[in-house]
Amino acid sequence: MNIPIADLRKNYTQGGLTETQANLNPFDQFRHWFQEAVSAEILEPNAMTLATINEGGKPSARIVLLKNLDDRGFTFFTNYDSHKGKNIEKNPWVSLVFWWGKLERQVRVEGKVEKITSEESDQYFYSRPIGSQLGAWASNQSQVIPNREVLEIKLEEITQKYQKQIIPRPEHWGGYRVLPYLIEFWQGRENRLHDRLCYTLKEDQQWIRERLAP
Repeated sequence: MNIPIADLRKNYTQGGLTETQANLNPFDQFRHWFQEAVSAEILEPNAMTLATINEGGKPSARIVLLKNLDDRGFTFFTNYDSHKGKNIEKNPWVSLVFWWGKLERQVRVEGKVEKITSEESDQYFYSRPIGSQLGAWASNQSQVIPNREVLEIKLEEITQKYQKQIIPRPEHWGGYRVLPYLIEFWQGRENRLHDRLCYTLKEDQQWIRERLAP
């Protein structure tokens, strides 16, 4: 049965987010929510939408995986020569969105990207499965290729090349850290009167928390 898209709706009833419940530090609040997402066995709780803007002002978005979090920001890894990498090179301002539907929660992040150190990238690269290390060499991410066979041939070549040695991290592959100036926590509520607590980083490096109308 075909259901009109406009008729698809859900009333959110999981709970609320009040100022007394929320941590004053947005990173601590994120850690708390993230752990609850893990405990709820949400598929890929570290999956996040990364939105970038190219030099012409056109946006694009894709899902990437959060791989580290500290009080500086949110870290993910990719090919620096990819579409997203080239966008970041021209415009370092990005946005992240986490959606944990089972908990009726969303976290939105706005910030500026920086490359992490080579040492940090090396540490994560060598923690990856061998297949993923080889894949970083085999794929010229975002480049047009004629067919999948090209990838498979390249992977076989790289596998043979590094069969009996440590696989070096490609110079074109590594991590980015998103340094946020804004983190918003959204909790679905009944009648679309959702809870939104927004943390904004001020010039004195202090976080200010404010409630936004849904």
